[in-house]
Amino acid sequence: MDSNLIQTILIYALPVIFAITVHEAAHGYVARHFGDNTAEVMGRVTLNPMKHIDPIGTILMPLMLYFATSGAFLFGYAKPVPVNFGRLHHPKRDMIWVALAGPMSNFIQALLWTLVWASLKLLDIDEEFFREMAEAGIRVNLVMCALNLFPLPPLDGGRVLAGLLPNGPAQNFMARIEPFGFFIVMGLIIARILDTFWMRPLMTLGYDFINLLLSPLR
Repeated sequence: MDSNLIQTILIYALPVIFAITVHEAAHGYVARHFGDNTAEVMGRVTLNPMKHIDPIGTILMPLMLYFATSGAFLFGYAKPVPVNFGRLHHPKRDMIWVALAGPMSNFIQALLWTLVWASLKLLDIDEEFFREMAEAGIRVNLVMCALNLFPLPPLDGGRVLAGLLPNGPAQNFMARIEPFGFFIVMGLIIARILDTFWMRPLMTLGYDFINLLLSPLR
């Protein structure tokens, strides 16, 4: 295995594991808070990464795409946390909070990795590996946050939009396209439409906010 690939895997491993694990656990925790303990019963309200990692979506697919595109294109997913929206106290409203829990957990993690990066600077710790890991943590979590906020089911943003839409034709349309949502998202990613018109603008906002927080240190 190429030494650069090994180094890249080592740098990204911890940030990716945390990003996926906390994201999925957050969905389950908030669902439990609002009345649905389905995820808890199935052991998914946990920070044990083995409960959330999907062998194909989390490991095999990203590796295959890395080799196939020389690292230019990566995509993956974890096991979705099971949520019975009908058991929530107020299904339509609470569904929004359950969906937002994942992306918001990623944004919080991006802030925490920023604090790690800033601490290394403040303590004058010149360890390139840990600096790159902190930068990877920021990047990975902003990517996950932005991607999952895209308003198309089955992504979290699609759940948020479904909760905001009035009952009727619009919601029925969202329900009909959900089975094809994954393929639509993949097509938009491959065509660079999602990257150009959604991911980059949202990530730029995220980086701007993080830079604002770091400005006193400068």
